[in-house]
Amino acid sequence: MRAPPRPAAPAPPGPVVLAVGAAAALVVLLLVLVVLRLPWAGDLGMHAATVQRLRHSLVAPGDPLVDADVPSPYYSPWMLVLGCVARVSDLSVFVVLRLGAFAALGLLLTGVWRYVRTLSGHRAAPALALLSLLLLWGTALFSWSGFHGLNSLALTVSYPSVFTLGLAFHLWAWLGRAARGDAGLGGWLGLGVLWAVILLCHQFVGVVASLGAVATVVAARPGRRAWLRLGAGAAAGLGVLLLWPYYDFFALLGSEAGLEAVHRPLYDDLPGRYWLVLLGVVALGARWRRDHWDPLVLFFALGLAVVAAGGLSGHYSWGRALPAALIPAQLAAALETVEAGRRALRAGWACVLGAALALGAWTQAGTLGYVVDPRDLPAAVAEKHRRPWPGYHWLTPWVRYGDVVMARPGRPARQIPAYGAYTVAPGYPDFFLPDEAARERAVRRWFAPGTPERERAEILRTYEVRWVVAGPDAHHPDLREVTRGPEGQVLYRVLR
Repeated sequence: MRAPPRPAAPAPPGPVVLAVGAAAALVVLLLVLVVLRLPWAGDLGMHAATVQRLRHSLVAPGDPLVDADVPSPYYSPWMLVLGCVARVSDLSVFVVLRLGAFAALGLLLTGVWRYVRTLSGHRAAPALALLSLLLLWGTALFSWSGFHGLNSLALTVSYPSVFTLGLAFHLWAWLGRAARGDAGLGGWLGLGVLWAVILLCHQFVGVVASLGAVATVVAARPGRRAWLRLGAGAAAGLGVLLLWPYYDFFALLGSEAGLEAVHRPLYDDLPGRYWLVLLGVVALGARWRRDHWDPLVLFFALGLAVVAAGGLSGHYSWGRALPAALIPAQLAAALETVEAGRRALRAGWACVLGAALALGAWTQAGTLGYVVDPRDLPAAVAEKHRRPWPGYHWLTPWVRYGDVVMARPGRPARQIPAYGAYTVAPGYPDFFLPDEAARERAVRRWFAPGTPERERAEILRTYEVRWVVAGPDAHHPDLREVTRGPEGQVLYRVLR
């Protein structure tokens, strides 16, 4: 009997696939090098402070930013893992954050690959989708936690938002297969637990993940049994949210009022920040004509509805759901490029998308400055680079863990707790801190030019302040200059 013929070997990838893969690999390499540098910006100090508190106490860490025994949503499952790593390894919190960033980046890359594979079998689809997610934005540079543009990701890769977004892509991939294949009860319960972990790790990315999950399930149009098991999975997720010991998740549902002013800038310059994404909107239109139940179309519609409702109603924190509209449009542009019907149509899509990605890459070219000395970059690229914040490591020879530092709101209050100290007022709105308003008033009064010395002294005693970070003109009988740092900052010791 003749042996059955061997299956034909898969065709080698073509030059387009190789080129797209090489471009994606270079971008990933850039992000890996950024993790090694870990540039200071935004909320990095607050997440480092969270790891600091968990390193010292896993049971009752208290507020990560101020000396108060209150719960905090910063104590998420992911930060608990990093806190345990810091506790058992005795590594610096910044080393731990780098390790967490590598894990989050790997989770995001594999999540994108898995999710795109549920939408397309084309070899180039995952790499092209990654490039679209990172580069297909606009020509006005924009960075924010939970937003996945290249420059934003470079500054937030160690944040819980990136880890959570990676989990979200894995959730959508797993959920899509479960809804189409009628997975067993155990699989649905696992999905419910994963959904809860996402919500606990980063609430705003959790909203994006939930909208994507709804779109995925509705698009699959599962049978009655799958809907019942989905309900069981949702109940399991709600149980995890109820039992999480570090903070009351459901108490956050009424806390958005204090965040509206912080998030108002999310609605600024929308055309400049996102106009390249219109290419993806066109691609979504093509997908909708082919299938009115397309998951990306449904995902986009849900995200756009939430963001528009937030802008119209003044709930600007709802703008954090913008990735729920951006992600499906960016993925649609990539998928239309490899799957549009005729070869000429695909070639047209490739040319337009290639030009848009090149323009997006040029807009975010300043990201190179985080791994290359800006002085070594071409002048046109160096001009796009935004210098990261200097740290407060110069305080550490004097300021000890748990000391309270009087510092101005904003950047100092967001960074100083990273080194173990507390500040009088938190650097970000804190819903669980009952005396937040009083603390903020105290800081404003202390730094106000006309405040009497007796009142300043009373504020220092009330909050047990041991150090003050201010300018060189902070003359007060209770202060003695200890050292000077960058940008004209001075560390003063409180004498009594």
